[in-house]
Amino acid sequence: MGGDTGSAVTMKTLAERLGVSVTTISNAYSKPDRLSADLREQILAEAKAIGYCGPSAAGRALRSGRTDVCGFLFGGQIAEAFADPYTVAFLAGLSETVERFGASVLLLRAPADGEESEAQLLQRAAIDAIVTCSASSDHPGTEVLAARGVRVVGAQDSESGDWVTINDTKAGRLVGKHLARLGHRRIVVVVPGDTPDDGVAELPADGSACSRFAAERIRGLREKLPDASFTVVSAGWRPKQAGRLAAAHALDQQDRPTAIVAISDALALGVLDAARERGLVPGRDISIVGFDDIPDAGFVGLTTVRQPITDKGRLAGRLAMDPDYPQRRITLPIELVVRSSTGPAPRM
Repeated sequence: MGGDTGSAVTMKTLAERLGVSVTTISNAYSKPDRLSADLREQILAEAKAIGYCGPSAAGRALRSGRTDVCGFLFGGQIAEAFADPYTVAFLAGLSETVERFGASVLLLRAPADGEESEAQLLQRAAIDAIVTCSASSDHPGTEVLAARGVRVVGAQDSESGDWVTINDTKAGRLVGKHLARLGHRRIVVVVPGDTPDDGVAELPADGSACSRFAAERIRGLREKLPDASFTVVSAGWRPKQAGRLAAAHALDQQDRPTAIVAISDALALGVLDAARERGLVPGRDISIVGFDDIPDAGFVGLTTVRQPITDKGRLAGRLAMDPDYPQRRITLPIELVVRSSTGPAPRM
């Protein structure tokens, strides 16, 4: 046996050459425990000799009704996801659980301007489930996916669908209460977002122009600091760079804030850089707070709200891959972690 057949090599071709059934060939690849080791080795050796590369993944998915793929829809370009320690930790937990179910994670990017719509992007995705960074209802394509039987899991709460989240308003309250006790009354909040010509944009102080999770954290802050002045600033989507630019804008003002609250630790790391570049000591000259408690937060002494990021990813993966998991809406615990980056408001 062996040699080139001179035409397309299929499972049927291989079965005929070996005098076995197509099912036996299929089992050699997908259910090897049903064959003797000698027969499987014979099949794989002949497949290699005639250039047969194994069953079609698309065909297998069509027959089984499963792709063994869980999609992850990031809110921006995929390259930016790897610049965000929060997303990396979330993906680590998600991948860990998905792999336990014998599946893989597919990263899906939000379409750029002028490309197909998000609904079209999701409609053609070959996935069994999808996890989104926001609420599942925020994406127009999720209804199409649900109609196809694709499980949709959000990282924010919503009136419909499955989700794993934290109470973002409570997180804001924890920070607001802490800063109020320290006497802070001039607050700048740094958020991610689009800016004109890569500059710095000042947004409405109530958070109405921010993403939902940021708006809820700002709402919690304002509840506990009712007499404080707030300025909300955005300087782009790349976290550390955006934090540094936004903080530079705030700290170079004549009437600079006594505290800067970054809506994520990744942004706060940039804020810390900007403060130190100006000779300011965090916790003495300016208080700086983040959210999430990524690993670097402890190293730099950042006060932050801790959430179990990797566990959040693990649970999102469980909801995505296990339709029988009983708890479909999960709110995880949070806590304020006070470190050296916050202190009493300086007298000015």
